[in-house]
Amino acid sequence: MTALEASAAKTAWEHLAHRWASGEARPVAVVAISGHTLTREPVLLAAEWHEAIHDFSGFPGELYALRYPVPGAPALAKRAAALIEQAGLPIHTLQEGGMDHGIWTPLRTLFPQGDVPVLPLGWPPHWSPAKLFELGQALAPLVDDGVLILGSGAITHNLRLWAGGRGEVNAPEIPESAAFRTWLAERSEAADWPALLDYRRQAPHAAQMHPTDEHLLPFFVAAGAAGSNPVGRRLHASVTWGHLGMDLYAFGPQASALQPL
Repeated sequence: MTALEASAAKTAWEHLAHRWASGEARPVAVVAISGHTLTREPVLLAAEWHEAIHDFSGFPGELYALRYPVPGAPALAKRAAALIEQAGLPIHTLQEGGMDHGIWTPLRTLFPQGDVPVLPLGWPPHWSPAKLFELGQALAPLVDDGVLILGSGAITHNLRLWAGGRGEVNAPEIPESAAFRTWLAERSEAADWPALLDYRRQAPHAAQMHPTDEHLLPFFVAAGAAGSNPVGRRLHASVTWGHLGMDLYAFGPQASALQPL
């Protein structure tokens, strides 16, 4: 619903879009890793063109009417595949297109003109955070070429809590969510990757905040693309329904200079 409704997270995306529209180091392309395009091994979708996929049900009709056609990045797919192969990781390339809602929802706000090429990267949810971090490291040379490595998911994501209680969208945050989000922010700022890569065991309430962790794991791919020991800076923090966190992080040497959104 972030695509339709005003929210703190959407406002943060709009501020970031304004920075880029005002001339701040606008990405030349996006490699997008979402919690919804899951594959047995990494897969690059190298179509010439992508459309928004409405991969959900039970939402208002206005949401299904939204479109976001964008150019693909076949040449970038070849470069990314070569880098992943060089890192000794498996990679497949398909001449197919389509963006799940975890990709087009933020991109529709970040690049409203739909003029930035997108390369979706499907990934294996059974890979460990350390291996996904390694996948991100393989993509690091693309960052020097002006490519944005975008990990899309949620800092906390337990829909069982939402379905079981619903409550109010502006409900106060539950302590378990606050503890997990604070731990992640502090460990990221300290570049404590031994702890972060072992978050499932070390972070407070990790299993409760992520009964399945496909919505957090893109975090590690994006982080890995910033180097071997990157600082992670939380640029935005917000929660809906008391436990669904939509924090926004940037990684790497430039992250410390960025202002909160």
